[in-house]
Amino acid sequence: MSIILTIVLVVVVLFIIITAVHMYNNLVSLRNRVKNSYSQIDVQLKRRNDLIPNLVETVKGYAAHEKGVLEEVTKARAGLMNANGIEETSAADNQLTGALKSLFAVAENYPDLKANSNFQQLQSELSETEDKISYARQFYNDVVLKYNNACEKFPSNIFAKIFNFEEAEFFEAPAGDREVPEVKF
Repeated sequence: MSIILTIVLVVVVLFIIITAVHMYNNLVSLRNRVKNSYSQIDVQLKRRNDLIPNLVETVKGYAAHEKGVLEEVTKARAGLMNANGIEETSAADNQLTGALKSLFAVAENYPDLKANSNFQQLQSELSETEDKISYARQFYNDVVLKYNNACEKFPSNIFAKIFNFEEAEFFEAPAGDREVPEVKF
């Protein structure tokens, strides 16, 4: 009887050890996916930041007296490049997005600029990059959700606390972007 009890005890201990290792490795994997997905957002933001000086120079030639809008775009770009952490990056990204919207609104007033092939190409690339940024944000938030769930669900929350796995922050839109736009005809 003692041999059977010993075997059962060994099996139970092995099961607990294997489960613990699996939970720990899952938490590590999810934490690394969060870091990787945030890096993908950075890659797309860098791409957009690289395109902006070319866009500003193209617009300068056509809309020289729209200096304030161009300065706002340049300032917002610098703010994004100097941002640290998810919260700062998110705020700076939102400021740059708003500045770019203003820049494209100014471009609407200049038919020659809208017809310029460099401007059209840059606008197309920025639009494509904005789509990639949006996708990267969504992917990041999906990964953060999985990671945070693993940090909060039992029994992996025990390992998360023991090994200091802290919940990650979501990439959030600013409050103004959540408002329903007013459409008038």
